Amino acid sequence: MSKIHETAIIEDGAKIGQEVQIGPYCCIGSEVTLADGVKFESHVVASGITSIGEGTHIFPFASIGTQPQDLKYQGERSRLEIGANNVIREHVTMNPGTDGGGLVTKVGDNCLFMMASHVAHDCQIGDNVIMVNNATLGGHVEIGEFAIVGGLSAVHQFVRIGRHAMIGGMSGVENDVIPYGSVVGNRAHLSGLNLVGLKRRGFSRDVIHDLRRAYRLLFSLEGTQTERLADVAELFSTIEPVMEILDFMNEDSSRAICQPLLEDAA
Repeated sequence: MSKIHETAIIEDGAKIGQEVQIGPYCCIGSEVTLADGVKFESHVVASGITSIGEGTHIFPFASIGTQPQDLKYQGERSRLEIGANNVIREHVTMNPGTDGGGLVTKVGDNCLFMMASHVAHDCQIGDNVIMVNNATLGGHVEIGEFAIVGGLSAVHQFVRIGRHAMIGGMSGVENDVIPYGSVVGNRAHLSGLNLVGLKRRGFSRDVIHDLRRAYRLLFSLEGTQTERLADVAELFSTIEPVMEILDFMNEDSSRAICQPLLEDAA
């Protein structure tokens, strides 16, 4: 049995799963789908064509699925898809997609969105991502699994953030961040690898050592980037995380790769 407070407003057509809890003064639109075990605290708004996966817990004053904050949006029927077992804290905002981004915003499973973080239209968020208080994503941002976006950070539209990357607090990220990388600063620069995250996720000492060697070669001041990529590919062809970084750097992107400061690369 679901538990729905008498003050909640649920429009006809909304699909409510089993053992769902909906607190006081929540508003749920006609095209919203709540899977089993979803829990809304008070004053949550869920609207648009929005699906929320099993066990996701949403806290007061979150705004989920409302119209994209994009002047090019013309009312197209776009979607917001949120996975299972996410925690979405107070004042978080998440918007659906637009015609210019495939008409869907996706959030994976087991993510934590702390207070007042924002997921803009057409973002693609992997599993186990953490967005700290007031972290903000522009439209079309891609974030790989286990990445962390620090508090008060802002990520430029179309930026890609690789798996296991760490974005330091109060950073402005305008270029792509390699998997396992760590960036920080106003107009963020690459400050090394996310060594703390790698250790926490159980990466072996040998793999971390290989990643550090590959990182130093990739971002040295010797040769061209094409030459350095080829050298690293030859030296580390059997090391999967290193090859993942190379694949990431070789993908087409509208943004450049975030680089270290010159003194860090020297």
